[in-house]
Amino acid sequence: MKSKPKGLYLAKILSKYKGREYLTYLLRRSYREDGKVKQRTIANLTELPEVTRELVKESLQGRVFLPSEEAIEITRSRAHGNVAVIRKVMEDLGISELLSSRRSRESDLVEAMIAARIINPQTKLSTIRWWDNTTIPEEFSVEDADEDELYVALDWLLQRQETIERKLAQRHLSEGGLVLYDVSSSYYEGSHCELASYGYNRDRKKGKKQIVYGLMTDSKGVPISIQVYPGCTSDTKTIGEQVDKIKEEFKVGRFVVVGDRGMLTQGQIEGLKALGGVDWISAFRGPTIKSLFENGKLQLSLFDERDLLEIDSPDYPGERLIVCRNPFLAEERRRTREDLLRATEEKLNKLLRRVASGRLREEGKIGQALGRIENRYKMAKHFIFTIEDGKFDYRRNEDSITLEASLDGFYIIRTSVEKEKLTAEVVHSYKSLSRVERAFRTLKGVDLKIRPIHQWLEKRVRAHIFLCMLAYYVEWHLRESWKNMIFTDEYAGREHVLQSTRSESAFEKKRKKKLNDGTPVHSFQTLLSEMSTIVCSDAIVPAVPDAFIHYNNPHSSPFCTSLIVIFSGISERVFSLCLV
Repeated sequence: MKSKPKGLYLAKILSKYKGREYLTYLLRRSYREDGKVKQRTIANLTELPEVTRELVKESLQGRVFLPSEEAIEITRSRAHGNVAVIRKVMEDLGISELLSSRRSRESDLVEAMIAARIINPQTKLSTIRWWDNTTIPEEFSVEDADEDELYVALDWLLQRQETIERKLAQRHLSEGGLVLYDVSSSYYEGSHCELASYGYNRDRKKGKKQIVYGLMTDSKGVPISIQVYPGCTSDTKTIGEQVDKIKEEFKVGRFVVVGDRGMLTQGQIEGLKALGGVDWISAFRGPTIKSLFENGKLQLSLFDERDLLEIDSPDYPGERLIVCRNPFLAEERRRTREDLLRATEEKLNKLLRRVASGRLREEGKIGQALGRIENRYKMAKHFIFTIEDGKFDYRRNEDSITLEASLDGFYIIRTSVEKEKLTAEVVHSYKSLSRVERAFRTLKGVDLKIRPIHQWLEKRVRAHIFLCMLAYYVEWHLRESWKNMIFTDEYAGREHVLQSTRSESAFEKKRKKKLNDGTPVHSFQTLLSEMSTIVCSDAIVPAVPDAFIHYNNPHSSPFCTSLIVIFSGISERVFSLCLV
């Protein structure tokens, strides 16, 4: 930087006259005369544009500006805005301290992989190739990393999983609070991992082995812990281990676990009773609901003017049973059942024609063909069949259909929570499980792409899934801070039985596709992509020592060689230029 012109400076003077304030900008020189410091005004710059005054001010400080006709050659540009935002959020969340009390090469690599997983989830080899087009290497000090180092960092992360989860539990779990828990699975590509096996495939990938994992969150859906199981593990076999983890590892003596009806079966609930200090909120399966109605425990007429009713049953001592009726869910199930019945009848009519034409005559083969149809839509319970050699007929079982329709929209929540917790609060707590389902959608969908799983080693699979959970932890908080800028409802009305209502602001965002200030509304992914247009560029500038560049546009500001943009919002488009 050149030396400043001696004694010259730009003075900003505020004066008042007849109740009004006036700003004056004067170019002045200070000098010494007879041992005293004096000032002389050289020019009044008040009428100049603000940008021009800023240029004068910077020039007086010794900075040199390039003329606009001088060429600046951009040699390389890397996406920076999205990286800077995620880096800032990770700093605010204390991810570095969460991973380890001391910064290390492994912790830097894990933080870089978390950021990469949020921005552009890929395999580890692809990640190394991709992130050179971003500022991730510089931001996280991993410029010279290769894929082997990433795998070493994953092994390091897995060794610290218990410690990290304990820290998360200390942050987000409290005595007497809610713990949400659910199980999902992802398909596996390959055949070498010991965890991969055949089971209930939620991804509907025929012929693919899978890996099961259970996710634990707090009442808001913030992830606390994730546990990986072999692909053949049933949901009910995981809940006991998770409850033990909360009590023994997380040191939470009293809490309420919320699980779905397939998770907290009667056998599992008996186990929770024996532990002490553990309450639960779950729901009954369809057959149990049906038996309660058939045994006269409930009368449908009770719900003519209400949608919520709490009852007791001697079959479930010490539990509160909350019966809910959702008329919109009832109508949806009625339509779905009718569509499935018609689809089944189309298949049955084809079988009917085959038998009538003589192409299918043996009773056994007719039964086999019927079995394939029954398994397709699971509607066999609503039909009565007649099968003989060379003869086949069917008709709807109207009694079965009517009985099932009478229970449409009903669900029964069971809980051991004391009466102090209001009925509506219990229902809302059960419905909070949707936050875990949202987590699974994010983990498995376009955001974090936990699937397909490629790792061969069991420890690498566990580390990969834990890394994805940490990435979701960061993304969860990022989504919360961006609620007003993305297609997410800032406020959802708490409906106890019906589906939660959306706010007026959410409807306005969906209708206008813009915020009140005219800024476009984005999805989470498109907002990240928009931020990636904020770049860090390497440039070759003309041979002017310590050059300082100013762009004359409404959103410009001076950029110097040491500039690093830390970006916390996207109300304006910003271009950053780092000079070399």
